Amino acid sequence: MKNVTLGSTGITVPQNGFGALPVQRADMDTAVKILRAAYDGGMRFFDTAHAYSDSEEKIGRAFGDTVFKTDRDKIFIATKGMCETPEELRAQLDQSLRSMKTDYVDIYQFHCAGRVYRPGDGTGMYEAMLEFKEKGLIKHIGITAHKIGIAEEAIESGLYETLQFPMSYLSTEREIALIDKCIKANMGFICMKGLAGGLITNAQAAGAFTLQFENTVPIWGIQKMSELNEWLSFFEKEPEMTDEIKAFIEKEKKELDGEFCRGCGYCMPCPMGITINQCARMSLMIRRAPTGGWLSEHWQAEMKKIETCLNCGKCKSKCPYELDTPNLLKKNYEDYKKVLAGEINVGYIE
Repeated sequence: MKNVTLGSTGITVPQNGFGALPVQRADMDTAVKILRAAYDGGMRFFDTAHAYSDSEEKIGRAFGDTVFKTDRDKIFIATKGMCETPEELRAQLDQSLRSMKTDYVDIYQFHCAGRVYRPGDGTGMYEAMLEFKEKGLIKHIGITAHKIGIAEEAIESGLYETLQFPMSYLSTEREIALIDKCIKANMGFICMKGLAGGLITNAQAAGAFTLQFENTVPIWGIQKMSELNEWLSFFEKEPEMTDEIKAFIEKEKKELDGEFCRGCGYCMPCPMGITINQCARMSLMIRRAPTGGWLSEHWQAEMKKIETCLNCGKCKSKCPYELDTPNLLKKNYEDYKKVLAGEINVGYIE
């Protein structure tokens, strides 16, 4: 597995990172075992966030009294704060440091930024980051975004050392161009959602796509040991962009052409209780991850909630991909009803 350097940060790690959002769903003991196995297996870059419930605490349990005590410089931790004031940002950073049992984080990122903070913009947010850096609480300043315009502006600003943005073989040419822009700006690129929120199921193809690029570290979302083992296998044999995989990716891109929900959940909560980040992509999930569970009474009830949609537009206004979410919900519901009625056979695994 080749090493890459994240731009001006100088952080050099294997091109195979750990995304700790899903690990919040595992119990504490399982999560600690997974995190330690990831480090022992060769992973050195771990990305989390204050907003990921107990994810940071699990990192602290896994590394606080072991790796952080003896080899802190050999592991790189990126976390995030989703705040509106410098005071909130400081409070979240303090909590993150306590939860992870570390004196500093390597990269502190503005989480799902809706704007590009700058010195002198009146918010004090960027100045707070500079203060944290001066005090040694953070090593580098980063930003995460879901809207490409924000990502492009962040690169052009020259103020950030890393950009985290969704990147997979389903990304558009404009999105992929961000990688080259970051290279030219000497800015590290952290690839999130390499599996497009679960729609990509071929790890070899996902890995082969990312490994084409320098200056990028993918953070694979992991919550099970079986998932970790698949990514750790890359250390033994890197996936290659073969003609077969190229053909597979082209087929996938045609199948998923157009608007689709990535399942990020930033549209939530819905005032009517609709589980938007699953219901708005149900048509794809029942075809790409076929299981009888999608037809359970639970999901039938969840999908039926779409009938109560107020068309308030809140989900649409909050969607970082600027999707017409209410319309996606309705389309998915109509398709779902046809599947339930047996008009469409998607080949369920009972």
